[in-house]
Amino acid sequence: MWSRAGSGRICNTRRRLFTVGAPRRIVDEGDWLYSPEWWGSESESEFSRNTVFRSVSDKGNGVVSVLAYPSSRPNRVHWPETEKWLQQRYGEIYPCYEQSGNFKILGYQWRVLRFNDNTRQSTVKIMAAYSEPDPGSICMMQQAHCLAIPYVKSMVSLGLSTIASSSYDLMAAVHGKKRMHILCIGHGGGSLPLFLASKIQGAVIHVVEIDPTVISASVQAMGFPAFSIMTPSGERALSEPDINSEIMWKGIHERLYVYEADAEKYVKENNDLYDIIFIDAYDGDDIFPNKLWDPHSPFLNSLSERLHPEHGTVVVNLHADFDISNPNESVSYFHDQLLPLGKYVSRVCKAYKDVLVGNKVMSNGKSRCGLGFTISVPWVCNASLVVSRGFGLSSGFVNKDTVMNTLISNSVKVGQMLNLPFTCLQYIKRDFKLIE
Repeated sequence: MWSRAGSGRICNTRRRLFTVGAPRRIVDEGDWLYSPEWWGSESESEFSRNTVFRSVSDKGNGVVSVLAYPSSRPNRVHWPETEKWLQQRYGEIYPCYEQSGNFKILGYQWRVLRFNDNTRQSTVKIMAAYSEPDPGSICMMQQAHCLAIPYVKSMVSLGLSTIASSSYDLMAAVHGKKRMHILCIGHGGGSLPLFLASKIQGAVIHVVEIDPTVISASVQAMGFPAFSIMTPSGERALSEPDINSEIMWKGIHERLYVYEADAEKYVKENNDLYDIIFIDAYDGDDIFPNKLWDPHSPFLNSLSERLHPEHGTVVVNLHADFDISNPNESVSYFHDQLLPLGKYVSRVCKAYKDVLVGNKVMSNGKSRCGLGFTISVPWVCNASLVVSRGFGLSSGFVNKDTVMNTLISNSVKVGQMLNLPFTCLQYIKRDFKLIE
């Protein structure tokens, strides 16, 4: 979940993005340039959106709904390439069967998950396709490469750049030469775990989501692979994936495990050790539950036991305590002002840092236990909190400049390693603060 930094400022930025300078080639389908397509407004035409899922949650999230909006990308000229890829996948996975006929794309849409009809919790892009011999075989595929929300890109950029700055061999994990154990607390539409599983061949990802309605929304309306859903007994909810799921997700959905569970209970009872943990767990009232950041809570202390002792990294999405005000609505202000972190966010940061890595710093400036820091997220009023057990150990010093330079260097390597559609650097150089 995220807070937006004022509709007036976004509209002003939108005009500049569309009109200033020569047209630029957009590689990233989730670029913030396209946010007007799915953000919507209270005055938007009812014809520009369609409610495709709606249900009442009994886990504190109120009315859970998914709204669909038309997407302008990819352009129709690129659809035949994807149709050909789907056909090739069918031949690779089912070589002994007759061809199913050509696959045809129906189109692309943004799907926005909302709580209580107003809070935008998650945004994904989906592709709808079908097999020509069976027009009723329509299937949806979430576009794993497309991250639409800036704070998700920030979490990915900072988390992977940080763990690459420690003793962890990220390159080996990317190419599937070693396992990378990842825990995601909070599921939403599933864009974060799906992105990581598609980009890191060695990633094995456990997702914990307390609300079954949210899980249902992600599968039924947001194109998340159903084969990833687990039962309370620890088995796959589906004994085997269907043909369309295999074509779209084989090699990916086998490494995703989505559990309907309370995060505190899960980390207390689980014995797995995780290399990196992502946390985005705001509820229907836009609140980060106290038990997920109280330094004396069973959750944080159990989380500490689940985190790898040498390179374990935790990334937490946090809302700013208050919005940025900008009477002039200038684009330069909107992009360059530093995000204020108030007392509430500061308490969350200190709790995570103290419990997970401690606060011991030697007299010569070296850290024995790692470090914690925050970085502001562009375009929205969020910050990413990162706590790393390996960064301070490998680099030796917790000097701000040293940490920042190391992050910048590794963010470039991460972008190249994963062939990211966006630049990690824009999520690194924003109001960096070391947590004392």
